Amino acid sequence: MGPMEGVRVVELGVWVAGPAAGGILADWGADVVKIEPPGLGDPARLFASMLGGDLAVNPPFEMDNRSKRSAVIDLATEEGRALGLELVDRADVFVTNVRQAGLARIGFDPDSLLARNPRLVYGAISGYGRSGPDRDKAAYDIAGFWARSGIAHMLTTPGQHPPFQRGGMGDHNAGLAAAGAIAAALFCRERTGRGQLVSTSLLREGLYTLSFDLAIALRYGVPLAVADRKAMGNPAINNYQDADGRWFWLVGLEGDRHWPPLARAVGHPEWTEEPRFATAKDRARNAAVLIALLDEIFATKSREAWGAIFDAEPELWWAPVQSLDEVISDPQVHEAGGLCEVPDGAATTLLPATPADFHGTPWRPRWMAPAHGQHTDAVLRELGRSDAELAALRAKGVIA
Repeated sequence: MGPMEGVRVVELGVWVAGPAAGGILADWGADVVKIEPPGLGDPARLFASMLGGDLAVNPPFEMDNRSKRSAVIDLATEEGRALGLELVDRADVFVTNVRQAGLARIGFDPDSLLARNPRLVYGAISGYGRSGPDRDKAAYDIAGFWARSGIAHMLTTPGQHPPFQRGGMGDHNAGLAAAGAIAAALFCRERTGRGQLVSTSLLREGLYTLSFDLAIALRYGVPLAVADRKAMGNPAINNYQDADGRWFWLVGLEGDRHWPPLARAVGHPEWTEEPRFATAKDRARNAAVLIALLDEIFATKSREAWGAIFDAEPELWWAPVQSLDEVISDPQVHEAGGLCEVPDGAATTLLPATPADFHGTPWRPRWMAPAHGQHTDAVLRELGRSDAELAALRAKGVIA
C-alpha cells in the first residue's frame, strides 16, 4: 500500500501545512495517527462552515486528512500528555506545524521527543523558521509564503493591487517539502540507526518558489521587472485572448526557435523578415506594437481553432488558461493521475491526488478523512488500554 507501508506517524497538525505533510505520508501508505484536542479538534474542521457550504462535507479537510486515524487526546492534561508521548515512543515520525513555544510547554519539542525516541524523525513546519526574532510569530501561508517572501510583489502588475493567492498554496508546498525531508531522514536512519529533526517553513518555501528571481537579484544586484503582458520582451511567451475572450498562453521561451512557427500560425510568415520583428532584439524593441497586432489576430478565432493551428506547428507550444470546470473535465488531468477515487462507504469520492507516483510500490487512498476522535479507542487499545481504562479517561475528559 505504497512505499511508506509500515511507517508509523504521529501528527499534531492544524489547518493545512502540517496535515498536508501527514496527508502525503498517508497517501504513500503510512499509518498516520492524527492527535486532535477535545472540542472542535483541528480548526480546519471549520472550513466547511467558513466556506458557507450547506452539505455535510468538508472538501479542504478531506483533501489533507484522508487515510488518517483521528484520536482525541487532551495534551493539556498530564494523563493526556503521557498518552501522546507513549504514541510518539512507538512512532517512526512525528510531524507538526504547531508553534515551537506551544510544543515546548507540553514537552513535545524536538529535544524532548528525540531524547525519548532517538530513532524518531521529527518533521517541523513553522511560519518563519526555527531561529531569529520571528521564530514564534504566527503566520498563515498568505503571510509567510505569499506576502513576505516577495511572491505577491513579483506578481503585482504596476498600478494594480497585489493578487490574492489561492487557498493552501504555500501550505501544500511546505507539506510536500516536509514529506520529502521526512522520507530522506528515514532513509538516513536506515543507514545510521538514528532519527533527526527536519524542518521547513512557509517563508523558506516562498523563497524557494521565487528562487529564479532571487538568484538573479543576488547575482546581478537588480531584480527582474514585473511582467506586463502588453510589453513582454518576447511576445512568443505571453497570454492572449480568443474571439470569446478566453485566454491561452504561448510558451515560446526560445524566441529565435519559436518565432517563425508563430508568424506562420498567425498568417504572417513575412514577419520573420520584417525589420521591426526579424530578430529577438527587434521584437523586444517593438513588443508593444507586435503584441497589439497579435491581439487583433487572435481575437478572430476560437481557442479551439487556434489550438488546432498551433498543434500543426511542432515547434509552437501553448496551453489553455483553464477554469476549474475545464480542469476537472480535462482528459489529460485524469490520465496524468491528477484526481483519485477515495473509498467512501459503499462508493468513492473524487479528490485531488498528491503529486507523486511510485511505479514499483503504487499508493492509493484508503478512506475518507476521519470523524473527530473516530479512532481514539482503537489507537489507545494498541497501547494496551482496556475498555475500563478508556471509560475512566473519557470520564475525566482526557480523551473523547
